[in-house]
Amino acid sequence: MTHPPLALTLGDPAGIGPEISLKAWRSLRHGPVCFVAMGHARPWLETAQSLGLPCPEFVTDAQEALRVFPHALPVFDLPETSSTPANAVASVEAAVKSALKDEVSGIVTNPISKVRLYQEGFSFPGHTEFIAHLTSDIQMEGPRGPVMMLSGGGLRTALVTTHTPLKSAIKALSSGSVVQTTRVTAYALRRDFGFNAPRLALAGLNPHAGENGALGHEEIDILAPALRTLAAEGLEILGPLSPDTMFHKEARAQYDAAICLYHDQGLIPVKTLDFHGGVNITLGLPIVRTSPDHGVAFDIAGQGVARADSLIAALRLAHDIATHRRERR
Repeated sequence: MTHPPLALTLGDPAGIGPEISLKAWRSLRHGPVCFVAMGHARPWLETAQSLGLPCPEFVTDAQEALRVFPHALPVFDLPETSSTPANAVASVEAAVKSALKDEVSGIVTNPISKVRLYQEGFSFPGHTEFIAHLTSDIQMEGPRGPVMMLSGGGLRTALVTTHTPLKSAIKALSSGSVVQTTRVTAYALRRDFGFNAPRLALAGLNPHAGENGALGHEEIDILAPALRTLAAEGLEILGPLSPDTMFHKEARAQYDAAICLYHDQGLIPVKTLDFHGGVNITLGLPIVRTSPDHGVAFDIAGQGVARADSLIAALRLAHDIATHRRERR
């Protein structure tokens, strides 16, 4: 059976989202991945004209999007609201609603400017938490997230804490949060990535993973109890591993995903391995959600030079995850 298309959100229309959307369409239009742009249409129409690409076409349902996709970017047009941030939020809300109705097979979110959203009263740290809120009343299989995972260069890293100042992230660490993040990650590796027996690795917090308490006690007081709990549940997990030696090629061959304790611990190795093609995935939701692993790039918006590699990878991965979920039904 043919996949429903993915929904691609607008993001901040003043950023590079419209440009990379059209470049991703140009790259993917003759393959198995199909998506419909969801949001008010003007940014995509104007960008297509400036890039010399075919004019996007308005559609009203998923089947129409599948028909249109080979020759034009299908756009589900939403009314333009009073502000750019409101347009970005409305696009996400519409995409989530369509995903919950199975009208689309998943959502891929273009970058947003969090600062601009915060200025208008947006109360969530970002997409991840907002989408988790929008789906919080929906029953689902497996442990609930959200857990942020980054993927690129053959590496997957799942984060225990996300967009939190480092000092606050360390204070927030607990055995329970490590256990829950790992449970969500292991389940997603089975359901969404096809690993029957996922292998996990837990990063330490301190240099040399604490050196048996000489360089910090978090590994002993927080991580060791979490590892005992996870091992008792039958999960295969290594750790705590020294963060400076667990991401080289030979070490990465020992696990399918790394559990990282704070934002940069997980993002730096992924971006080093695949700066242009990294993908942000939200685990533990009832719907599929991925995103390019970069921001709005206001400094190059409108110049026609933005690279769509990360968005293309996010669309392909969302398609693959949706396929794994459908095959498990």
